[in-house]
Amino acid sequence: MDRRLIVRNGIVVLAAALGAAPALAQAKKSPVDVRAILDDPDAPVGGDPKGDVPIVIFFDYLCPSCRKAMPELARLARDDGHIKLIYKDWPILSKTSVVSAKLALAARYQGKHEVAHKTLMALSGPRTEEDMTKALGAAGIDLARLQADLDSHDAEIVALLQRNREQAEALGLPGTPVFLIGPYKIAQPLDYEGFKRVVTQVRGR
Repeated sequence: MDRRLIVRNGIVVLAAALGAAPALAQAKKSPVDVRAILDDPDAPVGGDPKGDVPIVIFFDYLCPSCRKAMPELARLARDDGHIKLIYKDWPILSKTSVVSAKLALAARYQGKHEVAHKTLMALSGPRTEEDMTKALGAAGIDLARLQADLDSHDAEIVALLQRNREQAEALGLPGTPVFLIGPYKIAQPLDYEGFKRVVTQVRGR
């Protein structure tokens, strides 16, 4: 994959690899703490937690392009077996986006983040909090526990969303979705083969 192909596919090469914190810090107004992005203990993780290719995903549950890309990336992570998915909820589209993010993050405390994530990503069109909780309950999430965790962990969830927002702004991200894969910032949805090509490129560096 040469640079021309990368640009045609909507992939922007960053100033330096994601692991090069000083170069990224110089490129943006705010310093970027790369380790904080990759290793936030409160950020949900999917795929292989010890995978050799980490993919950081900034997304909003109400973002149509996010809903288009997420199943493709999830399928690649399953097939590949060595990809680490790092979920960065960045609810920027509406108040409902914030509610969605909080519900998904609260589900993590009962070990059901992946279920909540898939369920909320599968919803389309306008939805209320009641619609979302009903869907989550149908997917096997304990709604009483979910509400209790929303209440007791509210400060932690809000703090995580704030960190995600600050990281997105420090990186100069244009909106959702954005996928950080090695030295590449992908600001558009890719299909299965598109994500696979980028992962192959990263492994070949």
